Amino acid sequence: MTPALLALDFDGVICNGLREYFQTARKAYCEVWQPTNPETLVELADLFYRLRPVVESGWEMPLLLRALLLGESEQGILQSWSTIAQQLLQTERLTSQVLTGAVDEVRDRWIAADIAGWLAEHTFYPGVMERLQQVLDQGTPVWIISTKEGRFIRQLLLQQGLRLQGLTILGKEVKRPKHQTLRELAAAYPDSPDIWFVEDRFKTLLGVQQQPDLPFVTLFLADWGYNTSAERVAAQHHPGIQLISLTQFTADFSNWMA
Repeated sequence: MTPALLALDFDGVICNGLREYFQTARKAYCEVWQPTNPETLVELADLFYRLRPVVESGWEMPLLLRALLLGESEQGILQSWSTIAQQLLQTERLTSQVLTGAVDEVRDRWIAADIAGWLAEHTFYPGVMERLQQVLDQGTPVWIISTKEGRFIRQLLLQQGLRLQGLTILGKEVKRPKHQTLRELAAAYPDSPDIWFVEDRFKTLLGVQQQPDLPFVTLFLADWGYNTSAERVAAQHHPGIQLISLTQFTADFSNWMA
């Protein structure tokens, strides 16, 4: 059993960018709020890592730090982050565009000044790059569909020595939901609509499943990514969504449904 097309999220499936996420969020926070004691932010790293699953877009990262500094609880954020984030935008008189600009500017300056240091803050899940290269070499088209900027993804993959032939990267710049990207992907390959999509966000997979014209997309939740234990349990009991382990992912496709 082999997919005609393999679609992959990037952060939380291929790449573990938690360290870079936190450093970028911390620096962007300092740009926006200009705290008098920025050293206190460092103490939030472990809590930020645990709460990373609630973040859908990069602009939320410094806002998450703001919520923590204002006393929001870990449990409250896990349960109601979307509501908390929107309320914070209003009370802080900010927009997602302003925060997006701060995050992107921090990354751009960091990359321009110290590309080696920026790359070093990312790690790749064991065996994933090797398996990705095998899939590409076998001729299976791979699309990376991510909310991370495509140029950042390309830099990271090239730094790992991946040969990009057969790989398409669609990042934040495409500005459309992932289910819409999958729809367009299917239209581009009408003779082979059997698409496998691996994502670490359960909510995203549910959104794809709700599209009546995408029944041919087989959905996998990566259990090593940025998701919670409750979401992994929900995926195990949800028809149409497969919970996949890193061991399965790095093995032959025949092991993915086991």
